[in-house]
Amino acid sequence: MPTAEEARAALKQIIDPEIGLNIVDLGLVYDVEVEDAQIIVKMTLTSPGCPVGPQILNGAKMVLEDLEGVDEASVQLVWDPFWSPDLINPEARAALGF
Repeated sequence: MPTAEEARAALKQIIDPEIGLNIVDLGLVYDVEVEDAQIIVKMTLTSPGCPVGPQILNGAKMVLEDLEGVDEASVQLVWDPFWSPDLINPEARAALGF
């Protein structure tokens, strides 16, 4: 059974193609809970009209369900708090020029 930290590491495989950063460093992943053989993720997108939103959400679900010991992953889309560039990992923010 993976830990929440291992689940976050797996989520780093998912890159937002518009920005070129993984969803964890981009600050889109708000919460990761591991309960028995299930992982529950609360995350957001950079905007409600994000054209690659379904691709990102499906990718997150797939990488989590590929982890050993995981039977099901639930990726819940939330809008509170609303995403802003302030949520980007400080190192990544500096690399992007923020």
